[in-house]
Amino acid sequence: MVSTVSVIRGWVRSRIPERRFLKADLVAAIPGAISSVPDGMASGVLAGVSPVHGLYASFAGPLFGGMQTSTKLMVITTTSASALAAGSALAEVPEAERSGALILLTLIAGAVMVAAAVLRLGRYTRFVSHSVMTGFLTGIAVNIVLGQLVDLTGATVSGSIALAKAFDLVTNPTRIDLPSLLTGLLALVLLIVLARTRLALFSALIALVVPCLIVILLGLDSVARVADVGAIPTGIPLPQIPDLGLLSPSLIGAGFAVAAIVLVQGAGVAEASPNRDGSRSLPNQDFSAQGIGNIGSALFGGMPVGGSVGQTALNATAGARSRWGAVYSGIWMLVILVLFSGLVGKVPMPTLAAVLIFAAVGSIRPAQIASILRSGPSSVIALVTTFIATLLLPVTAAVGIGVALSILLQLNQEAVDLKVVRLRPTDDGLLEEADAPKTLASGEVVVLDVYGSLFYAGARTLQVHLPDPGNARSPEVILRLRGRTTLGATFFKVVADYAGRLDRLGGRLYLSGLTPEVLDYWDADRLDSQGVSLETFAATPILGESTGQAIEEAERRLVRQRSAGAGRTRR
Repeated sequence: MVSTVSVIRGWVRSRIPERRFLKADLVAAIPGAISSVPDGMASGVLAGVSPVHGLYASFAGPLFGGMQTSTKLMVITTTSASALAAGSALAEVPEAERSGALILLTLIAGAVMVAAAVLRLGRYTRFVSHSVMTGFLTGIAVNIVLGQLVDLTGATVSGSIALAKAFDLVTNPTRIDLPSLLTGLLALVLLIVLARTRLALFSALIALVVPCLIVILLGLDSVARVADVGAIPTGIPLPQIPDLGLLSPSLIGAGFAVAAIVLVQGAGVAEASPNRDGSRSLPNQDFSAQGIGNIGSALFGGMPVGGSVGQTALNATAGARSRWGAVYSGIWMLVILVLFSGLVGKVPMPTLAAVLIFAAVGSIRPAQIASILRSGPSSVIALVTTFIATLLLPVTAAVGIGVALSILLQLNQEAVDLKVVRLRPTDDGLLEEADAPKTLASGEVVVLDVYGSLFYAGARTLQVHLPDPGNARSPEVILRLRGRTTLGATFFKVVADYAGRLDRLGGRLYLSGLTPEVLDYWDADRLDSQGVSLETFAATPILGESTGQAIEEAERRLVRQRSAGAGRTRR
């Protein structure tokens, strides 16, 4: 009981804002909150719902998630990837139910993230390869650009995917609304120009306000407004319980896909924004923070949130010193919602499209792509396959393909990297490496060492690289396995088959350098039940000692066999 109370007190004490950082964090949070207005609305549009869901997520994500992050400057808010994934998942949901389904999807994704933290799955983010993630994020960026051309131009097009919509637009330019196009282009020009000035922190807001004023003053009624997409409530948003009646298998699957995207991106944010005090980021704690942020967002009618690369960089650039920089940005965002929500509905849709296009183009990393394209066939295949899948398939399917591809590449690399070498005893008692023989000779002791993974793909590769016993008599083979803590069923099958071949020729297989865990598995009862004849030697603190013991035992066995053979010859 005392320890639990101490843990709670320690947690609370670590979350209390430090007075020395108070001013810096409060001031740094203002640019983040201001930029969250266009970013949040644009994310709502990207998900195919009212921009209000993005605005609510922009205050709830930092406010609830920011208290738990181990990456102290991480800002948990809307991201383009999670918004596009949510929109893709809701594409077949009736428009009347889409808002409620989005909120429920956000709750599911948050629950999945918290569960991932409880199960300590943070270490598995490293299994998503850099090539796959780059291909996915590049595909997301291109999808955003292609998809937002419609809102940028005010055109009416058809098509089930962004690529098809863009093609329809290009082939039917007469559908473009000129006032909408000029409004969007003005916003783009402002974003590009201001990004190179001292007003860069406020460029997105200026790119919304200036075109908005022009549209209102000139009475350009053909330009679509945010209010045309959905009503913008005024006042403080109140918590609500998501409609569980909308729960479906597809929505659950989408929740897992959104969670996977958010968690992998969050790991990238932690890597790109290390803590200034030198403390390590804890993946599982960041998982829980993003999960809590999503649950909080869902309870206030928001959409999926996650660690944002752009907002986190802005938080650091603006001078934030602790996690309260993110928390305060959520509080400032809430103040903006209360005071200015009535003006949000007047924002022209082409300006939001311009914000999304500018951000998407800026997120493409040509240098990274070029580096991957020079890294070999496997990396190129991963990049191109994931990129094409993201363009042509729903985001949830593209995520699944990306994860599966990462696993396949990992297994293939493990199998390809496996190498078997021979260890020869030297006169001074050491072991030197040599090429492993292709075949075994009669009455010879061969010591083999293995580099690489012995997981099931690697075990099958080992089976190919082991020397062929052929018709050798009494071949003695020692397989050094020092450092292997787990050996699976496939490896057991490969070794059992090889030991059987040696046994039929009067030889024997020896396993040296085994850990206590492996020895517990390779006990006498298991070996007898499988009909396997081999001998095991436990690892010792002295390198090569157990292998030396195996060599001595193999040589003694050969001597006994020769003596027995000589005795039969004399008789």
